[in-house]
Amino acid sequence: MKKEIFREYDIRGIVGQDFDLAEAEIIGQGYGTYLKQKGGTRAVVARDCRLTSDSIRDGLIKGMVKSGLEVVDVGVCPAPVFYFALRHLNMHGGLMITASHNPPEYNGFKVCVGPDTIFGDDIQDFRRVIEKEQFESGDGTAEEFDIVTPYSDYLTQNIKLARTVKLAIDSGNGTGGVVAGPILQRLDSPAVELFTEMDGNFPNHMPDPTVLKNMVTLAETVVEQGLELGIGFDGDADRIGVVDEKGQLIYGDMLMIIFAREILKTEKNGTFIAEVKCSKNLYDDLEAKGGRPIMWKTGHSLIKKKMKDEKALLAGEMSGHMFFAHRYFGFDDAIYAACRLLEIVSRTDMPVSEYLADLPKMYNTPEIRVECPEDKKFQLVEKVKKELEQDHDIIDVDGVRVCFPDGWGLLRASNTGPLLVLRFEAESESRLTDIRNLVEGTLEKLKAQT
Repeated sequence: MKKEIFREYDIRGIVGQDFDLAEAEIIGQGYGTYLKQKGGTRAVVARDCRLTSDSIRDGLIKGMVKSGLEVVDVGVCPAPVFYFALRHLNMHGGLMITASHNPPEYNGFKVCVGPDTIFGDDIQDFRRVIEKEQFESGDGTAEEFDIVTPYSDYLTQNIKLARTVKLAIDSGNGTGGVVAGPILQRLDSPAVELFTEMDGNFPNHMPDPTVLKNMVTLAETVVEQGLELGIGFDGDADRIGVVDEKGQLIYGDMLMIIFAREILKTEKNGTFIAEVKCSKNLYDDLEAKGGRPIMWKTGHSLIKKKMKDEKALLAGEMSGHMFFAHRYFGFDDAIYAACRLLEIVSRTDMPVSEYLADLPKMYNTPEIRVECPEDKKFQLVEKVKKELEQDHDIIDVDGVRVCFPDGWGLLRASNTGPLLVLRFEAESESRLTDIRNLVEGTLEKLKAQT
């Protein structure tokens, strides 16, 4: 298997090209050895609905059992249901087989020790255990467990809607809809369901609710049927996308403002974490409402660690990861986030499009993704940073965010694919163009020299 599949906060690659199905057993033995070195013996395995996930599960569990682990297989389910299983079953760790929103040929693993996903150096330590092939051995066991029922019970017991909310959900043929749909029915807000059937070919659109073209059918459904909002899930339902009653997409940073304002009504001076792609309006609004905002790196594992360190109530990303520690466990759960949003919507008759009407007008772009080879992307970002920091104020917590009194521009390397990610924001369209030209022009100049 290629070394490059061991990324900053997960393991991910093209099956048959970056790693083979046969290597799942070796990964399982490596994980069993790694977990035992950490003092663990009991692990949970879950998987998404990708075409290769069943075969990977078979090999993975075989290897884990060979290493002496007691394995609980909770089946096909969303990633947050896997995180819930770690806590509900009091497991020592586990592996979620998923490639989230990536194309069908991809698959991979989210790796947990205790209830937490490992990242960074720990991912590389895990890789080295696998490469040494000095595996633990033992007489492990494997059993199956229905985790969806206790998860659904937990959510419906802890979410209270003041009235029925009219909505649609688009699951993109991933794992979210088959779990979310029944939960919404139990909350007396049954949804118009789109693309609920699980299909690893993703025949209707890719399950990525931050990409506008993937939300078109949902937006049209909301407008045509006079619904209050629409909710989209990514492939493993740890990311949420939302459209208002007009079919307009509410990006992750704006969604976080809606959640944070509600939390700050009862939790004064609370701490909130947002990643570097988020709007200046988010940070300003949090401060104005009495919150303590922290700008941090992109990545679910990195943010969960920072949340613990800072005792944050909520964290969020532009990509739709929403991490509720307020009334919840602190992991990214799009189904739970959807339910929390419905709580807010149910308490008022105000249209969702008016929730943030009081914010200053800003002009911004969505995330812009540019292909860049894995072995060049970080070097290129570093070169752009060195050039821009000579004449501009920058924040380099994750890539380079170039700051101006009236806007900002961001360039960072993706940790999940051979991509560069850019985003821009300004108080006017002309300044947005200026800032974008500066950053993209510098990038293109340095790329040509590489």
